[in-house]
Amino acid sequence: MSPPVTSVSRNALPASLTLVGAGKMGGALLRGWLDGGLNPAATTVIDPQVGPDLAALCAERGVALNPTKSSVAKTLVVAIKPQGLEAAAPSLAPLVGPDTLVLSILAGKTLANLAERFPGTHAFVRTMPNLPASIGRGATGAVASAAVTPAQHATADALLACSGLVEWVEDEKLIDAVTAVSGSGPAYAFLLAEALAEAGTRAGLPTEMAARLARATVAGAGALLEASPVEAGQLRRDVTSPGGTTAAALAVLMREGGLPDLLTEAVEAARRRAGELAG
Repeated sequence: MSPPVTSVSRNALPASLTLVGAGKMGGALLRGWLDGGLNPAATTVIDPQVGPDLAALCAERGVALNPTKSSVAKTLVVAIKPQGLEAAAPSLAPLVGPDTLVLSILAGKTLANLAERFPGTHAFVRTMPNLPASIGRGATGAVASAAVTPAQHATADALLACSGLVEWVEDEKLIDAVTAVSGSGPAYAFLLAEALAEAGTRAGLPTEMAARLARATVAGAGALLEASPVEAGQLRRDVTSPGGTTAAALAVLMREGGLPDLLTEAVEAARRRAGELAG
């Protein structure tokens, strides 16, 4: 496991980097890296579908976008859709040399998958970030291949830390669980806010007011959870007065087949799907 990221480890940002795929996640990571000190003049983005936001970002920061010629990358970040890896790998092979660190955010694609597609190097880091990385509040799980050097490990750690929390695992199988918990997890929180707003509307609140209250409640609870040293279960108990309104609601949410069981089932479904994407 890596130590918490410090200002020293952030200085391990690579001298140069090539990002392949700058959609929602790749673009969010790119912004975090540039804001964290990555040299834009030594940064290259390759993406066949350039939207206006990406074009504006690269032009504003001085990042090379789809250059006609690309050299071997010192650090190559692959952020395309996992289903597109096999088709894209041959065109990316010239970017990989024996000293290249390949960092992947492709759900389900294992270190073995990466080694098969990029035989030009042995240094791979498999990661799973999440969408809050776009505001520096992400949670990322990572695992490194045996050939990753301490310097390359520090580089990967510094890049990922620009977006928030980084947790390194030694057993690669755990990355699928990370994918199911934190990779997909923001969608669960957004669904909670969405469902809470709908429930508020059904209870008689104006639709827009219910949405504002639900959004602020979910966001505020998350901020409190992050700021407080108290574990989540205790915070829940602190909010719940015996025989009160919260207790009545939790009796529904926590009954057999309720929210805890549904989340367990949901995480397992996401974990299984991540494993299937390795094929």
